[in-house]
Parts: sequence; C-alpha cells; structure tokens
Amino acid sequence: MKGALGAAALGLSDGKPAAAQSGGRFVFANNSPYDNLDPHTIFDVSRAATRLNLYDGLYRWVDNPPTMIPWLAESHTVSDDGRVYSFKLRSDAVFHDGTPVTSADVVYSIERIIALRKGPASHYLDVIKPGSTQAPDPTTVVFNLTQPYAIFLATVPDLLIVNSALVKANETDGDWAEAWLARNDAGSGSYALRRHDPAVGWIARRFTGHFAGWTGEPIDEIEFRTVLDTSTRVLGLIRGEFHGADGFMPYDQIERLHWSPNVQIIEQEAMRVFGLALNNQKPLMNNVHFRRALAYAFDYDGFITSILKNSVSRNPGPNPNTIWGTPADLRGYDYDLDRARAELAKVAEPLRVISINALAGFSDSEQAAFLFQNALRQIGVEAVVEVSPWTVILSRMSTPETRADIIPVWRSSFYIDPNNWVGELFGTRYHGARSFSYYSNPEFDKRLDRALISRDHEERRKLYEEMTQMVVDDAAGIFIYNTRWYGPYSRKVKDIRYSPVNHGQDMRWVSMSR
Repeated sequence: MKGALGAAALGLSDGKPAAAQSGGRFVFANNSPYDNLDPHTIFDVSRAATRLNLYDGLYRWVDNPPTMIPWLAESHTVSDDGRVYSFKLRSDAVFHDGTPVTSADVVYSIERIIALRKGPASHYLDVIKPGSTQAPDPTTVVFNLTQPYAIFLATVPDLLIVNSALVKANETDGDWAEAWLARNDAGSGSYALRRHDPAVGWIARRFTGHFAGWTGEPIDEIEFRTVLDTSTRVLGLIRGEFHGADGFMPYDQIERLHWSPNVQIIEQEAMRVFGLALNNQKPLMNNVHFRRALAYAFDYDGFITSILKNSVSRNPGPNPNTIWGTPADLRGYDYDLDRARAELAKVAEPLRVISINALAGFSDSEQAAFLFQNALRQIGVEAVVEVSPWTVILSRMSTPETRADIIPVWRSSFYIDPNNWVGELFGTRYHGARSFSYYSNPEFDKRLDRALISRDHEERRKLYEEMTQMVVDDAAGIFIYNTRWYGPYSRKVKDIRYSPVNHGQDMRWVSMSR
C-alpha cells in the first residue's frame, strides 16, 4: 500500500534553495531551562525548540489542524499486514558538517533511541526490536515491526535523525554519546548550533545548505533564552528585547501585551489539556473514593471564569475537545463540596497530608495548586504545595515513590491520535515513561492493546471512547480545560506556521524584518 504523502507537500517547486534575504536575529524568551539538547532523551514541549530547529525527521507535523508532510523522506509504503514500513529518503539532505543523510543514519537513530530508553523510546520499544531495521541502500530504510502498530506513522516525526558518524566518534564507554549530545549538535535541521549554556539557553545560525531551501526574509540567527519570570518575559516583549515567547501565558498578561505597539498576538485553537495529574499508586490516592472526592473539590468554573477570564474551554476528559476518542455524552465532575465529603466518608484509611507539586514559572499551574489547597482544606484534607522547575518535576515522575500526589500540568500534543492523551497518560505499558498517573486497570489495558494494533478506525474510536469513560469514572485524573494558544511575537515577525505539535517554535518558515 503506497503512502498517502508526496514530495509536493513540501510546498517547494523543485526542492532547491531559493533566493532569500537576511532577516537578522530572533530572541525567544522561554519559561524552562535548556539543560539538555539531545533529541533522543528530551521529549517535552518546554524544550521542543531544539528538536524542531536543530534536527529533522522523516516526516513533519505542520499547520492547524495538524498535517503531516514529507521531510527527510519523500514517500513511504506499508505492507498489507501493516508490519513493514519502507521509506524513500531524499538524496539532497546533508548534516550540518556536510555529510549526506543516509538510511544508515536512520537505522543508527532508531537503535540509539531504543537503547537509551528515554524521550520518544516508549513509542517503539514494544514494536521495534534492536537490529530489525534495515538499510538496503543509502536512500531506503525499512522498519520491520513485530506487529501492526496503529500509531507508528503518526509518531515518525518524533524519530529525529542524528549524524551517526559524528555521534559514534564522541561515544565514551558505550554511552551512545549521551553526555556529548546533551551539549552539542549532530543534526541536519534548519539551524545549526553555535553556542549552548545550560543556565542561559542556546544560539543557532541558519543552515543555508538545508534541503528545503529558503525564501523571503528568513532569520539568520535564533536564540532561545531561559527567562523563568513571566513579568520579565512580558516586559522584554514590550521593549523589543524579545521577539517571541510561549503562547500559554496568563491571559491578563496576554491582554497587557495586546496594548503594546511592538507586539502582535496570534491566536489559535490548541490541543493541550490542563488538569491535575494524580499519583494513583500512593496510599489514599489509590482509593477511588478519595480520588472522586478530590475531583468534586476543584472549582472548575471559578478557575476558568474568574482566574483565566474564559480564555480556555472546559474539557471534562483527558482528550482535547478537537479530536475523536471521547464519548459524545461524557460528563466530567462539577465543583460540589457536599459530594466530595460524601465520597471522603467512604474512605476507611486515615487521612494524611497530600503533596501538590506545581510548575515554577507557569501561573496556571501555581494558581490551580493554591486554589485546590484551599478547597481541600474545606473538606478536611490538608495539602502542602511545592513549586519546582519542570526539569525537577520531570525527574521525580520516573517512579511513583518520588512523584508528588498531585501535579497541575498540561498534556500537549506530540502526535495526533487519542493515544497521545488517554492512552499514554493511563496505560500501564507507559508507566515510568509517558504516564503521569501510574494508573493500572486490566480492562483499560486490554482495550489499549487492541487499539494499538487495530487498523479499523471505527473500532479504534470505540475503544478509546471506552477507555476515556473508564478513567473519568475512576477519577484517575482531574481534567480541567483545553487551551487556546496566544502566541506573542514582535510585529517584525511574520509567517509563523503554528501547529499544535510545534507550538509556534519551528522557525524554518519564519521571516523577520529589520
């Protein structure tokens, strides 16, 4: 079966570089640190810019609604049994050191991802065995899956390709050069790394030899700088010190930026769900009645209306409102302290202090934590709030023992399929990798296993709807809202090609006037 995507989707007439004029230097103020640049170990939105700009994948997600287009691959085919995917690579792509990108680099990249078992590895560990991917010639790569895998093609853009010769040259004691690649660049992306300081950020220059070519006024140099304080990011945009920042700032700050003559706000529907991630394995948290008490104790309307000024949409389940896989009649929880107390009365265990770990620099996360802390006190549950950087929270999430009881956090779109949300958040197979919840339900897992191998869309829809209903019934998480993206950029910037997968940080199409 031939792949549906063709090279024409690149939007280029002949794939050759076109004339372009210099567009100066772009500075992005980010609300998380860039402590690691390795595209096979980092896999979160906060540090996505390095993956998007320094590296290329076989395909790429663009635009809104998201569309997948050919990138390093021109096309693909799939065997009738859904187990063999063959990709035809472009012949004109090169890494930043001028080395051609070949199928051997693709093979090395998937082997490295599987070996490191970090970042996007959870997509592939169950279906790609070490040594099973083949490179019959320099422009053909063949993935031999252990079974049909419904989300494989959707995750292919997450398989970023590294320069195998360069990485191998920097390996130490079989570490796959993990320490080296955390600080260096081995990509073919639209920009090539110039400088990296984990405490400050990174700077990259436009790679003029990129296969997709350049038109208009592309940006010559990009800097992604760590600026944790929201007011500092806002003031920097108003003063023209920054040319872009995250599109998920507090809405009162977005309104403030609206008045600045130097700033434009680009508004888009996102696929980013915010809620309270619950640690379903800790004592008390593993009691469904206690979790339901928590779900009834959050003031959804007050948070959305009074604090967020209706800048977001109520989302009663784990999937964003804009994707299939949620029952049409799904009803979530309402703020009802009497029902919360009634559920709490069914809990036999003695109550204890609950830990809430909010994300530093993310006001929605911090505000939700303190709002919830106050509500819990009204039903007799004490909670302590800690505010930590995302990298600290992420490191704690690797085991249920070190993870907080509750984390107010977003689930973003890494690929477009309900498995990105309800599947990964609550499937036992994703514990320690992509799951925020440590929820285990054999009936849920049975449906998830079937949904991942089914090639029947309607069957998959029904399965994900059933899984979604299960986690809501079990209060496995507290689901609050789906975001809108309000991207603040300098008025000098144009041609932002926003996608719910790239969060407006893919700079290869962006132009900027002097």
